[in-house]
Amino acid sequence: MRFDEYIQHDALSLADLVRRGEVLPTELLDLATARADQTHPQLNAVVTRLDAQARQRCTEPFESQAPFSGVPFLLKDLFQDIQGQPTSCGSRALARTPVPDTSDVVRRWQAAGLVIFGKTNCPEFGAKNITESLLFGPARNPWDLTRTPGGSSGGSAAAVAAGVVPVAGANDGGGSTRIPASACGLFGFKAGRGRISMGPAIAEAMHGAAVHGVVSRSVRDTAAMMDVLQGPEPHAPYYMPAPQQPYLEVIRQSPGRLRIGFSTASPIGTPVDPQAVAAVHSAAKLLESLGHHVEEASPPVDGQAVAQDFFLAWFSTQAMIVDMICQITGARLSDFEPDTRMMARVGRSVSAREYLIGQGRWNEHNRALSQFHHQHDAWLSPTTSAPPLRIGELTTPKLLTILGDVVTSLGLSGWLRRSSAFQSTALKNLAWTPYTQLANLTGRPAMSVPLHWTPDGLPMGVQFVAGLNGEAMLLKLAAQLEQAQPWFARRPSL
Repeated sequence: MRFDEYIQHDALSLADLVRRGEVLPTELLDLATARADQTHPQLNAVVTRLDAQARQRCTEPFESQAPFSGVPFLLKDLFQDIQGQPTSCGSRALARTPVPDTSDVVRRWQAAGLVIFGKTNCPEFGAKNITESLLFGPARNPWDLTRTPGGSSGGSAAAVAAGVVPVAGANDGGGSTRIPASACGLFGFKAGRGRISMGPAIAEAMHGAAVHGVVSRSVRDTAAMMDVLQGPEPHAPYYMPAPQQPYLEVIRQSPGRLRIGFSTASPIGTPVDPQAVAAVHSAAKLLESLGHHVEEASPPVDGQAVAQDFFLAWFSTQAMIVDMICQITGARLSDFEPDTRMMARVGRSVSAREYLIGQGRWNEHNRALSQFHHQHDAWLSPTTSAPPLRIGELTTPKLLTILGDVVTSLGLSGWLRRSSAFQSTALKNLAWTPYTQLANLTGRPAMSVPLHWTPDGLPMGVQFVAGLNGEAMLLKLAAQLEQAQPWFARRPSL
């Protein structure tokens, strides 16, 4: 098989060729690793290689019913662990620390027949919507090498968009699957809270706001991945009811006539690029042509409160992560990036009472979104407020970094959180991605669908958010949109 043939197949199609004996797993691995080597100088997407383990896996038998037998695959280097291998989480503090257990999702991917040969670039602890860690350097977007592939699953999205693999591991705590999917012209799906295990090392990340998943080029690959990943584990804190049918079967069905409300305004009042507006309006017209009822409507949610509550939990989580790593590994604060240290300092200034009050407000956001879903099956919005940003556009001002170190040494982290410099920097970072956090805090399923490209050829996805247990409906809708306006053949020229 040649690369120009390899790129014509999604993961399920490649696995079918393996099962029929038309291609060997080693051939697919050769193509994937060669493409990773070829694109690495430009993209910096795959930052850890596991070639020897992958070649060993290719010599072992695959289960006859495994859906992805022999297909090359990449993990995101964040909470997707292989026992005995480091998971750096994009941090110098963990770059050489082997993990004790294999993650549930990785074990399931291995059982599904995937051949894991590497891990992808991500920002430190997945804490940004771009992928520019100091450990590995920035990942770049194959559609425009001067721009970000998004974050925090940016390395995975860049690798899939560039044809290294047809699907790759991702996770999403505030949009980290949907944002890079939008930036790279891919399908990105976030399951609802409790649908996919985060274990065994973590019971639930940020109260279940963070969810494992994939970025892919086809809806059916993601549906099959959902069948692989969903379902309970003995150590899970809870689980969603099993779907009535496998998701791979569900996507063959019509979604019916859906009621879809759309809006384009930023929930936090920040500017929205005309291309983001155009993406939503174009999607709305497509939905109407498919027979859906579409009207302008948005959830009655206080977007500013959502942002504040998200930041409260996000910064507190960074403080917990940094302190835990220092305690377990003996790492020093200087081993962490300046931005991470700053977020952790702010997180430490949050009292337990303040944190619990903020976390309790998640229920208010959930009730408001549920009210919207009484009248509408899905909310349609931009995934991002603008096309992919340029590399370095969200770099924290050096003066703020110095200020953070000074005020911390004086015990004034609470003042830092309230300072206009810190708040404006936080707002600037969120302004590109103000639509995605609501689905995380409420635990609702959401997806980014690649339906729009700018006149300059940059991809921009649109986001759909469903109600409780709405995964099947979203996947059916995605499959219908994919058939009506295919995107699989659209690839960057890299």
